Amino acid sequence: MRRGTDSHARKRVNMDRDAARRQAARRAPKASPPEPTAAPNGFRLPAQWEPHEATWMAWPHHRTDWPGRLTAVGWAFAEIIGHLTRGETVRLVVSDAAEQRRARRRLEAAGVDLARVEFFHAPTDRAWIRDSGPCFVETRNAGSEPALAVAGFGFNGWGRFPGHARDARLARRLAGALALPWIPATWAGWRLILEGGAIEPNGRGTLIATEECLLDGDAQPRNPATDRRELEAALATMLGARNLLWLARGLEGDDTHGHVDGVCRFVGPKRLLYARQPDRRDPDHRRLEANRERLAAARLEDGSRPELIALPMPEPRYWKGARLPASYANFYIGNEAVLVPTFNDPADRRALGLLADVFPDRRVLGVHAADLIVGGGAIHCLTREQPAVGRARESRRLER
Repeated sequence: MRRGTDSHARKRVNMDRDAARRQAARRAPKASPPEPTAAPNGFRLPAQWEPHEATWMAWPHHRTDWPGRLTAVGWAFAEIIGHLTRGETVRLVVSDAAEQRRARRRLEAAGVDLARVEFFHAPTDRAWIRDSGPCFVETRNAGSEPALAVAGFGFNGWGRFPGHARDARLARRLAGALALPWIPATWAGWRLILEGGAIEPNGRGTLIATEECLLDGDAQPRNPATDRRELEAALATMLGARNLLWLARGLEGDDTHGHVDGVCRFVGPKRLLYARQPDRRDPDHRRLEANRERLAAARLEDGSRPELIALPMPEPRYWKGARLPASYANFYIGNEAVLVPTFNDPADRRALGLLADVFPDRRVLGVHAADLIVGGGAIHCLTREQPAVGRARESRRLER
């Protein structure tokens, strides 16, 4: 979920290039994909509630994402980091030493425990690390202990925004800094494009995504060389996702073109929170009802039906006449706390109470997100979990 001030111009810049890519994709010969029923290489995408070794964030500096609000956004970052460091390390990406000094001053002023903040120098275009950062996967070969690796998906500025070259290199650069294996995500000769906000795993082999985001190539091309079956096979291979649940669309005003993390989230292997808008006059009503109908018929990887829990929506929010994708579903599950975006809205209390019931073992905390959402995203978009695997996982269990 991101919003730039010059999105129409950016779309025009990419129009000819994207048309050429689609035409080439239609002509390109396609390999026959394997059946998407297993992960033959033993890859698994852990669920977010599983133990973390750390949470990654990238310090905000792109002013056009938050026009006139970058200072307020910096304080929101400090609040998020302060909450997370009570239960885990935060690994913070900064562009250079000068930005690290600025970030440290802000965090110190907010009372953050800097002993639990690790700084990594890497140039970025934007702070939306959920989408541009490493996709950490657990690997397991026969007879070996689980290990951590990075699935090397590409990033193309959500298929519509230029100025993303540094973000496109970020995941591989951080994998190198951590000395983790980088596994190229390719299919039929194409580098697969996938953002973290586009998928939602339960850690057991089921993945949720929207057709609007990953299959509507004409509107926002990410992988024009793949069709539904090929994409499902690729995600089974790279992420262990042998069961794909396809929702229809994301939120109105979401310029990622349908990220799932604003409309539906797993909160357990068999429990799903889904956003619901009862107001029939709201454009999101029809979108979210279509998703609810699909979820009502959905089956998990073991054939069972998920438990569905409706999550309220805040009242519509706008910036310069444009609808913003404000949603309580954009929460983040940390080791010790669940951080929920709030909007000074009558539904804030209901959303926090519902999530407190779902996560009785964690603190559920609201973080005011009125400034964050002007950039088109909230807490989940700005964070990326690094799972604890092997010894780190056992250590984390002992701490809890």
